[in-house]
Amino acid sequence: MQKRALVVGLGIAGMSAAIGLRQAGWTPVIVERAPERRTGGYFIFMFPEGVRAAADLGIADHLHTRNPEWRPGGNSWSVDRRGRRKPALGLLDAPSGLAAVLRSDIEAALWQGITGDGTEDAVEVRFATTPVEITEGAGGVRVLLEDAGTGKQYLEEFDLVVGADGMRSSVRRMVFGPDEDYLANWKAMICAFQMKEQVPTYEASDSIIVSRPKRAMWVFGLADHAPCAWLTYRTDDIPDRFAGPSIEQVRAAFSGMEDDPVVRHVLDSLEQAPDHVFDSIHQVKMDRWSTGRVVLVGDAAWCMNTYSAMGSSSSLRGGAALGAALREHPDDLAAALDAWEVGLRPYITSQRRSARIKQQRFVPSSRPVQVLGSGVLDLVRRVVHRRLAAEFTAAAAPTAAAVPSGRTR
Repeated sequence: MQKRALVVGLGIAGMSAAIGLRQAGWTPVIVERAPERRTGGYFIFMFPEGVRAAADLGIADHLHTRNPEWRPGGNSWSVDRRGRRKPALGLLDAPSGLAAVLRSDIEAALWQGITGDGTEDAVEVRFATTPVEITEGAGGVRVLLEDAGTGKQYLEEFDLVVGADGMRSSVRRMVFGPDEDYLANWKAMICAFQMKEQVPTYEASDSIIVSRPKRAMWVFGLADHAPCAWLTYRTDDIPDRFAGPSIEQVRAAFSGMEDDPVVRHVLDSLEQAPDHVFDSIHQVKMDRWSTGRVVLVGDAAWCMNTYSAMGSSSSLRGGAALGAALREHPDDLAAALDAWEVGLRPYITSQRRSARIKQQRFVPSSRPVQVLGSGVLDLVRRVVHRRLAAEFTAAAAPTAAAVPSGRTR
């Protein structure tokens, strides 16, 4: 009989794991607490590791990317305290194969992967369904599931349970222990949303950075979509940040900066946005990502947080690698999970450590750090933009073969 796996969570990590499981010959079943598939989401960088994982999962052809075409002078701007703009080093300027996407772009590609194209059976997805109890036995895992619509609870047995339900994973709490044992508080907040229109006087695909000590506002320009806004600030009072409406909390955090037209436009856009993400920033640190027949993937296991910019790429890679390990050890689940973690953990550890450095880029901790970082980035920008300008000129120049010879009528 084909082995069955319960995947908890219909996000990037869950759908990636489900496709990996199916590639390994398993029958995955996804349960999702939401009543329907979420289609929103903000701007995401996909690193080469994520792009390769998308290819391994067979979804690369479905993935829509939105990298703006680079222009002489650049597409990114920083705005100083006097409201003056100057060219900045854009996050997409690095020659590392980054892909600009929306979260919904990745999830749409994965959704096509799990629903199938007619060549294989679709993965079963049960919406408005959550696990209530997880009990491991000698030959499988017994899960008590609850249908949120009817309140009905029922028992079902699986050969494996995959917790892909995010940073505050219910599977992790039920099987491994309370959140406080694994969540490291970074004393910072984030708010992200899709804007309806670009900041006035900027090009549609421009990116804009307004950075001050302990608070920063980023606008990420895209090729064929309105920009996305990403706001972050440092705070010691995380519980208090959830005490009132999130929009009021964000406005209070950026109080005193409203004279800047960029800040004012972004805050006004937040008021008009149909939805937004507002949350505290943490890392998840675990000595082991699996126990018995239960394994965690994505943010549930190793959340590196938003400053790392590696959440989606690592989730794609984690799901693809899980499938590969199960294919290599088809008759030994323990060996497969061991091999999967041994192969993946060094990559996750290195990316987790780099998040502290990246945090200073996104939201400097002090004025001296901001000044030093700005100086270093400006030097790097000059070198990078010089190279990009040369490439742009070379690509735009007509080749000898393209120039017609002789007279024309």
